[in-house]
Amino acid sequence: MASETDCLLRHASSSAVEDVAQDMDAKPLLSRFFSYPIANNNTNPQRRRRLSAQLASAPRPLRQQSFGRDIGHAAKETYLITSLSFTLLQYLGVGYRWMTRLLALGCYAMLLMPGFLQVALCYFFSSQVRRSIVYGDQPRNRLDLYLPANTDGKKPVVVFVTGGAWIIGYKAWGSLLGLQLAERDIIVACVDYRNFPQGTISDMVKDASEGISYICNNIADYGGDPNRIYLMGQSAGAHISSCALLEQAIKESKKEESISWSVSQIKAYFGLSGGYNLINLVDHFDNRGLYRSIFLSIMEGEESLHQFSPELKVKDPSNRNAVSLLPPITLFHGTADYSIPSDASKIFVDALQKAGAQAELILYGGKTHTDLFLQDPLRGGKDELFDLLVAVIHAGDKEALEKDAMAPPRKRLVPEILLKLARNISPF
Repeated sequence: MASETDCLLRHASSSAVEDVAQDMDAKPLLSRFFSYPIANNNTNPQRRRRLSAQLASAPRPLRQQSFGRDIGHAAKETYLITSLSFTLLQYLGVGYRWMTRLLALGCYAMLLMPGFLQVALCYFFSSQVRRSIVYGDQPRNRLDLYLPANTDGKKPVVVFVTGGAWIIGYKAWGSLLGLQLAERDIIVACVDYRNFPQGTISDMVKDASEGISYICNNIADYGGDPNRIYLMGQSAGAHISSCALLEQAIKESKKEESISWSVSQIKAYFGLSGGYNLINLVDHFDNRGLYRSIFLSIMEGEESLHQFSPELKVKDPSNRNAVSLLPPITLFHGTADYSIPSDASKIFVDALQKAGAQAELILYGGKTHTDLFLQDPLRGGKDELFDLLVAVIHAGDKEALEKDAMAPPRKRLVPEILLKLARNISPF
């Protein structure tokens, strides 16, 4: 398998890789091995029949087709990410701020590696994870589904849009949240989207909206309840998902016909550590290493900052009817968040409430940008944010709430000393 991947990376163009991936989908590696003709040096018919019977009765690995598909998909994405990385480096140039943060990111990931490896094993080998379900026609239009082991009845659903500074977002970043919520009988769909420079903000919002549409229209096929769908985003994903939600509400308020999903299908929106007014954040991001020129390229120029700032759209009197369509909104933020200050959520909630929306802000004292999403879940045990999410999603379901009350504490995945070191070195 490794030799095939190496060969693809050395020689394939993007179209060639697509052909190889399709071939692997149709005929996995193990299937091709078993289909090779048996050498005709054995002239004993009885031995040939016994051998054929053994091969026919030999159990086939249940996930062989999935592995074959994953190899092809991994080759395609590796090729794509490599080419995009070189393009991104051209934008970044030489700068000590992003270089030092990149180094810090590497050290941060190494410290949390014990937990990441455990999550990765579940992600790749658990039968409850459905990876890379295609929801659109663009290269990154894929999503992962995390399904509960208990299949009795229709399950509530969380559509999650991951963060990543609009540059390094990836659906697998939500695997820890997905696995842990699935343990509480909640389906989680982690939506992937085009990152910069593969796409700009309008592409990201469009991808997120298409992913939400796919879940709204197809989740019943996976055991989900289409009447209990929740939307959630973290960091850049909170910004992208809130843009998609508000854009959809504006379309519906104007009674546009080309609508594939409705805001009314979303029971609640959860925004974690997000930024909602880009004009107020440009200089802050520049000081943090996301340089102004790059940020404006991501956001399609300074003239587009208003269009992709949900806070400013909510304040616009012409969008009053759209705001009235929004579901209940809860924003979470740590007061020690230096990547996106907690004031970003506070001001957005104030704007929502003044516009007549049902909105709430929950602040976590001393928590950083990554504490709420990574360090705390990796720590295991009780987690205030996680428990609140589950309580809101299971509200009105007495049986589910009783099961939640009896659920054992979550397993610790990383020693405390590594978590504290990672918190101190985090570039976020």
